[in-house]
Amino acid sequence: MIPGPHSERAIVLAPQGRDAEVAIRVLVEAGFPAQSVDELPQLLTELERGAGLAIIANEAVQTQDLRGLVDFLGRQPSWSDVPIILMTRHGGGPERNPAAARLADLLGNVTFLERPFHPTTLVSIVRTAVRSRRRQYQARAHLAELADLTASLEHRVEDRTHALMEEVAARERAQDQLRQAQKMESIGKLTGGVAHDFNNLLAAVMGNLDLLKKRTAQDERAQRYISGAVQGAERGAALTQRLLAFARQQDLTTGAIDLSSLIGGMSDLFERSLGPSIALTLDLPTGLPPARVDANQVELAILNLVINARDAMPAGGAIDVRLSTETVRRSRDLAKGDYLRVDVRDNGCGMDEATMKKAIEPFFSTKPVGKGTGLGLSMVHGLAMQLGGSLTLQSKPGAGTTATLWLPATEPAGKGAIAAPDLTAKVEPMRTATILLVDDDALIATSTCDMLEDLGHTVIERSSGAAALEVLKSGQAIDLLITDYAMPGMTGAELARAAGALRPNLPILLATGYADLPEGVALDLPRLAKPYHQAQLRLEIERALIDAPAGRRPARNPAEAMGSTP
Repeated sequence: MIPGPHSERAIVLAPQGRDAEVAIRVLVEAGFPAQSVDELPQLLTELERGAGLAIIANEAVQTQDLRGLVDFLGRQPSWSDVPIILMTRHGGGPERNPAAARLADLLGNVTFLERPFHPTTLVSIVRTAVRSRRRQYQARAHLAELADLTASLEHRVEDRTHALMEEVAARERAQDQLRQAQKMESIGKLTGGVAHDFNNLLAAVMGNLDLLKKRTAQDERAQRYISGAVQGAERGAALTQRLLAFARQQDLTTGAIDLSSLIGGMSDLFERSLGPSIALTLDLPTGLPPARVDANQVELAILNLVINARDAMPAGGAIDVRLSTETVRRSRDLAKGDYLRVDVRDNGCGMDEATMKKAIEPFFSTKPVGKGTGLGLSMVHGLAMQLGGSLTLQSKPGAGTTATLWLPATEPAGKGAIAAPDLTAKVEPMRTATILLVDDDALIATSTCDMLEDLGHTVIERSSGAAALEVLKSGQAIDLLITDYAMPGMTGAELARAAGALRPNLPILLATGYADLPEGVALDLPRLAKPYHQAQLRLEIERALIDAPAGRRPARNPAEAMGSTP
């Protein structure tokens, strides 16, 4: 008779006479396990260990302290109600025995059995009690299963709630990123338009200053004034270049560039820019694939990152510049492929999350007034995006900042690759040329016309593409077409295509305040970026005329010019 959670044994408390002996013999013969005890504390112990029912003689508990038994029965779980068979004397049922009735009230699930009892009666009552106990055990099992299911359901609800919260948070982050991207796109469009208009204004300013400087060559004071104005205009032009870089509209000349050599060649520039209080470490492995970038713009971008790192450490510190490769298979900001990554890490003051969110916005700066334009990181970001890469920032207050410039890797340039043109190379000057100048802005057209005539060229000025086409259709001798891009009615690109149809060999020079043409405009034409000096204008004209077919080159002298063919 091993007790346990599913025990069906009968515990018999009948210390007087032979009632216990008889009851146990009858039950065992009927197949029910049974065990007798001599005292009430023993009964409680066995019930705690596990039992199916209790058979108690009335006289065994009449004078006993029943608080322990009552407490045990009261502490039963909700599924349990231990059956108790109370053996009374003949005629001692509850209707005639008030004491027995009180016991029934105290003990709960009580069945009365009068003595002397017939064995069949005892077995029948015990069988009913055991059946009731089995159902209680089944109820306990069902309750346990229900508890497990409830716990599992609660766990699943908790997991699902957590997943939903993560989805909501991810959606909020995505919406925030979308709003930020839309804001940056709007700022970029506005910035590009402002830079274009500013370039047009600077083109007129710089052109007229160049001409004025020639006219006042003997006046030292005037030369000094003009030089100051030119420097201011050039600073304005540099500012527009940064604005255009942020707007991803700068004109790029990309090629397969070895970044290890490029960054290594900047070491002297880094040292001059950083000063003695900054320790610089360069980790530039050799043998890495080249990046498809504009070398000059990437140099400027890396220098900006290094100077930003320097400014974050006013008391000195350390900067690490590391170059490595990484394959991107899945990213929100980068297309799948191989990239060169340039990490510029400092141990300066760092940035909090709110500052990092604004760090690449144009004109945002944590530096004192006059110490920065707030365009450094925005320029780097715009350049990276235009090249098909990205700029990422990692920072914590007091833990420094790591700026990572991602640039797309490419195949090494072949042996037959064409070298980039030497912008400083001298070319044989042309004496005269008849130039058709097209610009809808009268201020710029006048300034450019004056510069061209000062160079000795004959200028035919028109303010629209349609008017320029009428000149070309007239058969008048034209050696070069210089056209602005952004014009109402007909853009410079449309004019160039129409002019090419009329005169296939006519050299065309496209002048634009946009540093890069809008998406979808593909023209293989030399560009003249506004604003420009007279020297730049002359250089681009000479290149365009030298590259023109032999039959379309302007004459070396006026007599030959008069005999030129339209």
